[in-house]
Amino acid sequence: MTWPAGGLHTDLYEVRMAASYLRRGMTGPATFSLFVRRLPPGRGFPVAAGLDECLDFLEGFRFGDADLAYLGDVTGLPPADLDALRRIRFTGDVHAVPEGRVVFPGEPLLEVTAPLPEAQLVETALLNFTTYAGAIAGKAVRCRIAAPGADLVDFAARRTHGPDAAFATARATAVAGFTGTSHVASARRFGLRAVGTMAHSYIQAFPSEYAAFRAFAEDFPESAVFLVDTYDTLGGVRTAIAVARDLRLPEPAVGIRLDSGDLGRLAVAARGLLDRSGLPRARIMASGGLDEFALATLVTAGAPIDAFGIGTKVGVSADAPFLDSAYKLVAYDGRPVLKLSAGKVSSPGAKQVFRGAPHEPDVIALRGELCPPGREPLLVPVMRAGRRVVADDVHAARRRLADDLDRLPGAVLRLTGPEPPAVHRSAALRRLTEDLVHRTAAAAASAMPVP
Repeated sequence: MTWPAGGLHTDLYEVRMAASYLRRGMTGPATFSLFVRRLPPGRGFPVAAGLDECLDFLEGFRFGDADLAYLGDVTGLPPADLDALRRIRFTGDVHAVPEGRVVFPGEPLLEVTAPLPEAQLVETALLNFTTYAGAIAGKAVRCRIAAPGADLVDFAARRTHGPDAAFATARATAVAGFTGTSHVASARRFGLRAVGTMAHSYIQAFPSEYAAFRAFAEDFPESAVFLVDTYDTLGGVRTAIAVARDLRLPEPAVGIRLDSGDLGRLAVAARGLLDRSGLPRARIMASGGLDEFALATLVTAGAPIDAFGIGTKVGVSADAPFLDSAYKLVAYDGRPVLKLSAGKVSSPGAKQVFRGAPHEPDVIALRGELCPPGREPLLVPVMRAGRRVVADDVHAARRRLADDLDRLPGAVLRLTGPEPPAVHRSAALRRLTEDLVHRTAAAAASAMPVP
């Protein structure tokens, strides 16, 4: 994806800090850690997502002439500062949890190590990409958990918060296990299956429902899925059956879509009509304001629905539209640092996360620690010297997520009242944190003016 805002895809205070660093020659290596502080209510885990957009952004990061002219006009930065910003490219390294992995609060999703001004300037974009994609992926995977045997399709493009969000949603839902998207541009970009039926307007444009269904089936006989609730839902099912018979459509290509009403009751009635008409393999799709809770209700009731179109409530992660994420400096110029703000204490130093057997808690450790036997490191190098070193796609991310979900205890996966597992810190990380807390507090006290 191309990001035309370039260096301006940041907050103003990032620019001011970077300019100040550059004036003072503060260009030593800095490590920033990006993580989720705490989960939204009712969530059991976050999903790593948005990394591909992050790496694209970092590879293309720069301030163009028009960007610098604008900054000069609105900030009053002198030419020397603008020239220094003009020379900036992202030249750092990134370690990250691969997309699709399940993570837990406090565990780094990614860590950036780069000259301080570079690492500071990219904060806004990295939080933007990972936070949005992670929220959508987390909502989408709950739908996958609720309806494990059904095909789920992304219908959200028309309701997402802008075109970029439509792409991010299609990718995040694909990572979560959705089998297709209605958004054609996303299908093309990410190699997904494009899925679509018809709208009510198509049926209204014809003199009768039969005429509309017949025209559609004549034009698309291999994907004759009929939207049956424009006028009378069960009447629409009977019309679809009549068209399928009259045109002798191949049975696997025939389907109906329910978009309103009591979807469970209507699906049972429609299944009966289809079966008695000799169409036992015709598929039933449902859509219309669905989320994980609606899916769970339908699945638990045994509604004979083969596929669901999931739109608005996933595309905006309606009940939890954000993640409490943070991007914090953890080391600068060879020294670990931390933050002691109330409720927002950070852990110092570049890190790694070690994961073991399903019953063992993850361990957040310092990056230089050896991986204990029987565990695996979650963060891997994804960028060196400003260039990505991994090639990945949504299909690989989907497999990783499926594998991780299989390892999670049922209590973590619950849609209501999930119990996120504990995450431990290594002894070395605990010692470093305690030492820095004491030293930082002592330094702050010694710098206080005498009353």
